[in-house]
Amino acid sequence: MPVVDVYDVNRTKVGEATLRDDIFSVPVQGHILHEIVTMQLACRRAGTASTKGRSEVRGGGRKPWRQKGTGRARVGSIRSPLWRGGGVVFGPKPRSYAYKVPKKVRRLALKMALSSKLANGQLLVLDQYPYTAPKTKDFVKVLENLDLRKVLFVTAGYDKNLTLSSRNVPYVQVMPTEGLNVYDILRYDYLVVLQPAISRIEERLAA
Repeated sequence: MPVVDVYDVNRTKVGEATLRDDIFSVPVQGHILHEIVTMQLACRRAGTASTKGRSEVRGGGRKPWRQKGTGRARVGSIRSPLWRGGGVVFGPKPRSYAYKVPKKVRRLALKMALSSKLANGQLLVLDQYPYTAPKTKDFVKVLENLDLRKVLFVTAGYDKNLTLSSRNVPYVQVMPTEGLNVYDILRYDYLVVLQPAISRIEERLAA
C-alpha cells in the first residue's frame, strides 16, 4: 500500500497516510480516461442550437410569380432554402448529446485518474484548512507555502470557508468528494486532498 506524507498549510510534514492499492495504484489506461472525459464533455453540452425549416419561417405563403410565362424558374415560396431569408435544410434542432458509460468503467477511470496523480507526484495530502474565516489573502498564502498553481482541492464535505476563500483565485477549484470526477482531476495540475476526505474517497470507490 502506498504511504504518503501529510502536510500542514506551511508545508511541514505532520504525519503519514496509507492509501489503498486498489484505488491509488491502478495501472493507467489512456483510452479509458479518454472515453470518460469525452462522455463528461458531451453531457455538459447545452444542445440548444436551433434553426427554422421552410415551414417555420414567417411569410412566404403567396407564390411570388405565376407558374408559367415569365421565363424564370418556377418558385412556390420566397422561404425556399434556395432563397436568402429562407429556411435551413437539415439544420440543427435542440437535442441532448448525453450518453452513458457503464458504472464500473466510470469507477475504474476515477481510480486511474487518482493513481496517475499519485504516480506523477501531483497528489498532496493536507491535514486540514485551519482558518475559520473566509479570507482570500489567507488562502493565497497557503498556495504560496505549498508552491502550487492550477490546483483542485478535495474536501470531505462542503467547506464554506475554503470555498469562499478560493472562489476569486484563478485556476483553483474546491469540491467535496461527492463531486470528484475524472475531467476535473485531469484538468488541474495538482490534486490536494484534505486528510478526512481520503476515507470518503476510499469508501466511495471500494469495489
